[in-house]
Amino acid sequence: MIVERKFVGECCTPVLVVDDIGPDAAATTSLAQRLVPFPQADNNYPGIRRVLNAEDGLAWIYVIDLLEAAKPYIAGAFDLDGFDLVEASFSLVTTPAQRLTPVQRVPHFDSVDDNFYALLHYQSQCDGTAFYRHRATGIELVTPQSVDRYVALARSEAAKAEPDYIRGSTPGFECTASIDGLARRLVAYPGRLLHSGIIPADFDGSANPANGRLTTNIFIRGHRSVPVNGK
Repeated sequence: MIVERKFVGECCTPVLVVDDIGPDAAATTSLAQRLVPFPQADNNYPGIRRVLNAEDGLAWIYVIDLLEAAKPYIAGAFDLDGFDLVEASFSLVTTPAQRLTPVQRVPHFDSVDDNFYALLHYQSQCDGTAFYRHRATGIELVTPQSVDRYVALARSEAAKAEPDYIRGSTPGFECTASIDGLARRLVAYPGRLLHSGIIPADFDGSANPANGRLTTNIFIRGHRSVPVNGK
């Protein structure tokens, strides 16, 4: 197992990368295949998503065991005393570029909560995930104070963007870092951090977990005995 904490952007936001964690990717993919077909995501995720729960048996046990194995690294990377699971799902990007909605063409954030973190567990090799700075505002981490301004400007820019996935820096966004997607690699970062999956131009969004861009997407809420900034 290889563990690395990277610091991205001008804000030096910690991003955790843990390699070779969790079960064999083929075994996890098999668990996902038992749950097909996945429903269309009900948020801005460009594809299909199967939210997991305790009734899903081995798939749920996989998530709990993964979090237990990653717990000391997550706690160390983000100075947490512990965390609670908010949601876990198997996800596949399937939306063709020309069918993307405007908001899916630009980087996004998951929450403005300081204690909300996103985890990605890759099940096969892919181009990974990138992190961004919004050029007009300098925003990398979206806060309750900046969210309205950011969303208004980002929506305006998204409406003008070509119907395609964002790749690298653009006139509206600067790419500050990227993490390759490798099988059994876990990446964790604050949900406030602007990010986007890296989807290549020739991407074929298969709905089959065996040959699609399968990831396990997990959201957690951290807690600390001493809150950030003493608040």
